[in-house]
Amino acid sequence: QVQLVESGGGLVQPGGSLRLSCAASGTIFRPYTMAWYRQAPGNQRELVAYITSGGSTNYADSVKGRFTISADNAKNTVYLQMNSLKPEDTAVYYCKLSMIRNYWGQGTQVTVSS
Repeated sequence: QVQLVESGGGLVQPGGSLRLSCAASGTIFRPYTMAWYRQAPGNQRELVAYITSGGSTNYADSVKGRFTISADNAKNTVYLQMNSLKPEDTAVYYCKLSMIRNYWGQGTQVTVSS
């Protein structure tokens, strides 16, 4: 059974940085895609960034140039480095692993506020 555990969320001031981690356990088959989504109160869950098992990445326009997704395949872990954070980045951030089916983590809260 695949499980995803996110960590690294918290409270940060505008302009600050955070790094989220998502560790996957269980049997991981290639090809796969790992992605970060976020959901703010009253909003739909939206894609932030994804990375494929081949190393391709893609970002939402709202985070391009500020966020970087990366993966450590040896650790089955994906990271989201978030820089120049804005109040509108405040949300619960979820990790998603797509293989034959989709797996979701439990989410980690990111709050950007002064």
